[in-house]
Amino acid sequence: MDRSYRLSRRAFGAGLLGAGIAGAAPAQAQFGGLGNLVRSVTNEIGLDRVFGGEEPITTNLTDAVWGNPSLDGVDPPLAPAPMTSLERTDEGGFVLQPGYWQFVAQSYCLHAGTHGPGGGDGYLYAPLEGSREEAIRDILRNSVQHPEIEQRDIQTLIWAILARAKFEDLSNEHKLVAAQLLTRRQLATLNRSALDLVPSGAMSSLVGEVPAPLRAAFRAEAALRNGLAGGASYSELESIAVLTGAVPMGEGSIAVPSGRWSDHPDGYRIRYYPSGYSRTEVHIWCEEGSAGAGKRFDPSVQVAVPGNTARQRLAQSGREKV
Repeated sequence: MDRSYRLSRRAFGAGLLGAGIAGAAPAQAQFGGLGNLVRSVTNEIGLDRVFGGEEPITTNLTDAVWGNPSLDGVDPPLAPAPMTSLERTDEGGFVLQPGYWQFVAQSYCLHAGTHGPGGGDGYLYAPLEGSREEAIRDILRNSVQHPEIEQRDIQTLIWAILARAKFEDLSNEHKLVAAQLLTRRQLATLNRSALDLVPSGAMSSLVGEVPAPLRAAFRAEAALRNGLAGGASYSELESIAVLTGAVPMGEGSIAVPSGRWSDHPDGYRIRYYPSGYSRTEVHIWCEEGSAGAGKRFDPSVQVAVPGNTARQRLAQSGREKV
């Protein structure tokens, strides 16, 4: 989500918060009897946290400042070698050496209610950030030590975090996955959010008041919460989170061709070639004598951000997609 989206989302929360504080007759009429709900939530945690506050993952195009257009169409003067031949780190990453390295990573949707990769749109590097950065990072890192866990179960867990779902509403299978990849402290933190205080019927009414540009994301998150609580299949959750059909140019988009390099702040170059949201080919170019030699490439703390903001932001793990 770009910065303007975040700010407008916060502004809507603040406006709704103000309506609850006022409690005047016009506000009561506008929200159809939700005035008491608005005030009760406001008094406890502030309604700004329901429709505003910091998102679980905030990384967006304005964070992807390392793209290097001068290298468009440029390939290293050597064939790529498999990144899996490098020394692995305890976090499931790789210790970089000079050369041109390639890794096909399992990747994950980080923005429900948007379109998957395609159409020649390029992706840029940005760091993983947000209020649930630690949990998403640890899920990705710890999944490397649990190859028996299906990728779709990991994605379901990530969608639950992004949608701020109640973990106690997840299936027993997904509770087990969560227990394997997250600590008890993290699970306790994730199991409660401001959204728990709003009944589902009231939430539907509130979402109806959301400005049109924000409504699709709110509805996708609400639909994911309901689907997870109701035991929806993976394909049903996927149809909610990953849009199909014609792809618009999202607000704040920029032209990024496929395969654009980003100059990573650790001293190497990186580019992404997604094939759908669940598979991303990662290329790293670490030149001889560069600061990148000896640095650790940790996929779990990096995000591939599309130039078109209507497409998915993608996380990667150190698990190879086969």
